Amino acid sequence: MTPDLAGLREKGFTGLRVVGDVHGDAPAFRAALEGARAAGRFVIQLGDLTDYGPDAPGALRMAFAMREAGEGVFLLGNHDHKLRRALMGARVRSPAEAVPRTLDQLSAAEDGETLARCAIRQISLAPAWLRLGPWIFVHAAYHPAMLLGASPAAAGESKPEGALARALYGQVTGRTASDGFPERVLHWLDSIPPGITVYCGHDQRSRDGRPLPLRGRSGGQAVFLDTGAGKGGHLSWLDLPWPG
Repeated sequence: MTPDLAGLREKGFTGLRVVGDVHGDAPAFRAALEGARAAGRFVIQLGDLTDYGPDAPGALRMAFAMREAGEGVFLLGNHDHKLRRALMGARVRSPAEAVPRTLDQLSAAEDGETLARCAIRQISLAPAWLRLGPWIFVHAAYHPAMLLGASPAAAGESKPEGALARALYGQVTGRTASDGFPERVLHWLDSIPPGITVYCGHDQRSRDGRPLPLRGRSGGQAVFLDTGAGKGGHLSWLDLPWPG
C-alpha cells in the first residue's frame, strides 16, 4: 500500500503518526497504535518490527492487523528483510538476541506457524520508502532516487542494491566499527534538498531519548526516531499535521 495525501484525507484521517523502530516492544507499540486510532491518525512505522525485545510475535500481529485494516503501513527494515529470509530457510548472520530470539519467540507462540507464513507475505509487500508531499519516510537513509519514484514493488523479496540498500542499511564505509557492525556515515544527509524532511530510524543517534533532527548542507533535514525500543530504551513517535 502506498497511500497518497488526498486519499488519506478523504478517508477521514486527521494527520500522521510516525513510529520508530519497535524491535519487539509490543506494549509500547500497542500504546502508539491505540493513541493514533483514538486521534484518527494514519500510522507510518519505520521498520524493524522484531528482534531484541520480549514480544516480536505481538509486534508482528499488531503491524499486520494495522495494515489489513487500512490504518497504517510499516516500512521494510533490515531486520524485517533478514527475518523473512530466515523464515524462508536461508542462513542469516545475526546476533543471538536478534533473529534467533525472534525465531524462538515465534516457535513458542500458539499461532507461530501461521504468523511466520503471514510474515513472509506481509514483509514482501512492505515498501522500502514512502513519499508524502515534502516528507520521505524510510528505515535507514535517504537516496536521491527516492524523490524520483516509488519503492520497488517487491522490495522485501529483492536483493538490497542501490537505493534499496540505502533504505535498509544506510550509508556504510565498508569498514567495521568498534561494536562489530558496519561503520555508518551520514554523508547522505547533505544531499537532502531544501524543503524535504526525511523521517528515519535504524541508527540510534539521539542522546536524550527524543527524536533527533539534523539539517544537511543542502538545506534539507532528517529526523531520527530510533530511541532504543527493545534495547533498553523506549519507543518514540511523532504526530504530523497534513502539509500545506
